[in-house]
Amino acid sequence: MMQNVHLAPKADEEDLYSGYNDYNPTFDTEDLENDTAFQQAVRTSHGRRPPITAKIPGTSASRPLATGFGSKTALSSSMGRPMTGAIQDGVARPLTAVHAAGYTKAALRGSVFDPLGQARGPAPPLEMKNEDTPEEKIRQLEKKVNELVEESCIANSCGDLKLALEKAKDAGRKERVLVRQREQIASPENINLDLTYSVLFNLASQYSANEMYAEALNTYQVIVKNKMFSNGGRLKVNMANIYLKQRNYSKAIKFYRMALDQIPSVHKEMRIKIMQNIGVAFIKTGQYTDGISSFEHIMSTSPNLKAGFNLILCYFAIGDREQMKKAFQKLITVPLEIDYDDKYISPNDDPHTNLLIEAIKNDQLRQMERERKGMAEKYIMTAAKLIAPVIETSFAIGYDWCVEVVKASHYVELANDLEINKAITYLRQKDFYQAVETLKMFEKKDSRVKSAAATNLSFLYYLENEFAQATNYADLAVNSDRYNPSALTNKGNTVFANGDYEKAAEFYKEALRNDSSCTEALYNIGLTYKKLNRIDEALDCFLKLQAILRNSAQVLYQIASLYEIMEDPNQAIEWLMQLISVVPTDSYALSKLGELYDNEGDKSQAFQYYYESYRYFPSNIEVIEWLGAYYIDTQFCEKAIQYFERAALIQPTQVKWQLMVASCYRRSGNYQKSLDTYKEIHRKFPDNVECLRFLVRLCTDMGLKEVQEYVTKLKRVEKLKEIREQRVKSGRDGSARSRREGSGSGDSGGSAKGERLSAKLRALPGTNEPYESSGNKEIDASYVDPLGPQTERPKTAARKRTDEDDFADEELGEDLLPE
Repeated sequence: MMQNVHLAPKADEEDLYSGYNDYNPTFDTEDLENDTAFQQAVRTSHGRRPPITAKIPGTSASRPLATGFGSKTALSSSMGRPMTGAIQDGVARPLTAVHAAGYTKAALRGSVFDPLGQARGPAPPLEMKNEDTPEEKIRQLEKKVNELVEESCIANSCGDLKLALEKAKDAGRKERVLVRQREQIASPENINLDLTYSVLFNLASQYSANEMYAEALNTYQVIVKNKMFSNGGRLKVNMANIYLKQRNYSKAIKFYRMALDQIPSVHKEMRIKIMQNIGVAFIKTGQYTDGISSFEHIMSTSPNLKAGFNLILCYFAIGDREQMKKAFQKLITVPLEIDYDDKYISPNDDPHTNLLIEAIKNDQLRQMERERKGMAEKYIMTAAKLIAPVIETSFAIGYDWCVEVVKASHYVELANDLEINKAITYLRQKDFYQAVETLKMFEKKDSRVKSAAATNLSFLYYLENEFAQATNYADLAVNSDRYNPSALTNKGNTVFANGDYEKAAEFYKEALRNDSSCTEALYNIGLTYKKLNRIDEALDCFLKLQAILRNSAQVLYQIASLYEIMEDPNQAIEWLMQLISVVPTDSYALSKLGELYDNEGDKSQAFQYYYESYRYFPSNIEVIEWLGAYYIDTQFCEKAIQYFERAALIQPTQVKWQLMVASCYRRSGNYQKSLDTYKEIHRKFPDNVECLRFLVRLCTDMGLKEVQEYVTKLKRVEKLKEIREQRVKSGRDGSARSRREGSGSGDSGGSAKGERLSAKLRALPGTNEPYESSGNKEIDASYVDPLGPQTERPKTAARKRTDEDDFADEELGEDLLPE
């Protein structure tokens, strides 16, 4: 309805849509099949070329074309070329512009519309690249060399140094083949120098990593001497490093200086590092004055912690006190270029700020700052410990000077560490009073310092068996810092010493809850469970400790002891075998193995370990007794004599060892030597009944005249013995007999231990003879704890240094056992 309605435009506005409905006969295609000129243009190239001159009028001259704005301007082609579809000399030109849209003659005859030509099928395959050409072979070989260099570097980073070297060598071989091929087909200027440099440099690096220093130096020389490598001279630093590893310090210094000349002044950091290496080489050669020159130059231009510490070492070596002080002050002022802890404290309650601070509180940058700060504190503490005893007339004054310097710097918290180290120095000098007094100075400091000092005081008093004082300071340490695992461990030790094992276990558990890596608490709780006869729990503690402290002799012994208590000798032997692999010279562990094998009936293995124990510690009476009895049992009495003689030297008041020596002489057929030995025993112990019986029997067998004399003495001694026994039975003194038996006036032993050992000896053959001293009993040498009474005593713990607690004590923090 509205198609015939036209709105009149405003007078001042142009009609933008006028002219679109106008008909242009140029686009009329109905009579194209009958157009001779058009059909001829389609079949041939006629009409496709522009005319040489502009004699033929353009199409716009005969038929105007309406524009989008409705204007009918005659448009002519450039250079006088007629427009497509224009009528020239009465002949219509073909419309070639419609070909791209698919309007072809075939389409008019009913063919399928296919403007993209998909009906023609798939495109033919791409032409294969010819790989036989020399250029292509060179490209492939160069690619392979690069891959080998990359694989070599990756293998080195993974720790496979051997594979990295093989890849580097293979890359070198292929690179030489590549160079020869390039020289054959191209000029030498086209050789890839960068590839050659990278291959040689990687090969030298891999030689150095595999400690093939001669080959590495030769490879570096090839690079350095080649003038085509502009920066090859800088690799003399690597060559100097190799000479330094070979302890050829003169050549190392020479090459460092040559490399220093090759590096421009703009590379300041690299030059500083080379200067530092030169100083270290001078220290290695003992040229401390030259080393001082290098480190002084570094500290004046670009100070750092390592150079400052090495400078202090040089001045310490030459004994210059004043320069040591100046160097220490320079070390204190080295900038760390880190943010301090104030940055990580929230200034307000802004949630966004708090989240940001929480996010950066433990990120990688913060961890790097902590490492740098920890390294600085380590250098400063070590330097102070080194120079404090020598910079003044006494070490106490030296420590005081260091403390004052540290307090004036931004390392104020280290001053307390130096004070505690001062107390440790007193301990090394056996001045316990001064050590205690120094530690007592911290009682009025803040809680962390007070806890550290009280922990160390409790540790000292516990070692001195002053458990009351140890308990007081352990309580003070716990009250000052309840989360201090060392303080809780020492508190548990004092309770353990009083026999309250259940309460001690609670303190050890609390210490483990605060710090799961507190090995002292874990060890002590295992001992506590062992005392409480909770064997399974004790074994579990020590097995956990074994996973933390690999190859700890104390832990291995405790596990073996627990398996022995559980009557599992095979497991006990296995753990003891691990123990002697860690401490192969521990005589007590070897004797324990011998005892276990003896209980199992394996005499040969028992003898082996008992003999090894005797070799490392020839004063163990139990081992000597077992070995002597073993040789008697195997009918080698001559070999048993040396063991009983050593036992007689160790216990000269024990007559039984000398009696065993005399008996061995008699068993071996040396009656005269046996008689002389018995006479010597009678001279030392005239009232010994067994010795007189031996003398009576030997004199009778040998037909000597002294027999009657020894018989008379024997009767007198036996009568005195009967009188003593009657007195004992009367109850006058039940213990007098045991004391007199050990004296030279009475009989064979003077202590309960001697009686126990005597009872373990096996009787010699021929027990029906009247002068045999003992009955037929099994040999059973008792075991002495390899660590003495310390093994069953809990470990003490001293305050250790952490990132949160700067008032630590490194020396007292070691795993010490009280003596």
